[in-house]
Amino acid sequence: MLLADRILFIDAEALVIDKPAGLPVDQPKDGSLSVDAHLESLRFSFKRRPSTVHRLDRDTSGCLLLARSDRSHKRYQQAFEAGEISKTYLAVLDGVTEGDSGTIELALSKISSKADGWRMIPARAGKAAVTDWTLLTTHNGLSLIKFEPRTGRTHQLRVHAASGLGAPVAGDPVYGRPGGKHMLLHAARLIVPREGKDAIDVSSPLPPHFPDWARDAIG
Repeated sequence: MLLADRILFIDAEALVIDKPAGLPVDQPKDGSLSVDAHLESLRFSFKRRPSTVHRLDRDTSGCLLLARSDRSHKRYQQAFEAGEISKTYLAVLDGVTEGDSGTIELALSKISSKADGWRMIPARAGKAAVTDWTLLTTHNGLSLIKFEPRTGRTHQLRVHAASGLGAPVAGDPVYGRPGGKHMLLHAARLIVPREGKDAIDVSSPLPPHFPDWARDAIG
């Protein structure tokens, strides 16, 4: 697999790649391949390799923003922190939601144990986390949901699906029921406003591991 073949956008400031499910962004402890290990191949004509601006979970596919300079990296990070970057995710949930749309406001906190490792949970004293959601279609007890997070907490969409909507992301090994090769969560669109330049506005098609009925629903 070559990430150089998965470029959605490139200019002098930034790259957006279509990250495949199963590939972690940072180098894992088990030494398996990661986005970080591929960064050298994404230099192209630049002297320095690009740097990742944000994170996607290992089994989340789709749009991942990379910066091609220290200056642009700092600017994009600040834009993420300020909530200026728009992100759209598509997810198949293991269950049918109540209602057609809404906003989930569940603050999140991290817990860990030696037996079970770490996970995120809803907690009043946690960090604020807000997600807008829209039901796109249902099929045999599953739901296709469009998520538009206003914040970017770790595992936010996965916890908001399971605890906020009562239906975990299909295949989620932590907050739902493991099954299938990959969890069905996809970073479908990324919009990055830029002063004095056109915004970066890229979309990634649903990958092959999503079911056909979900692909048909979004055309």
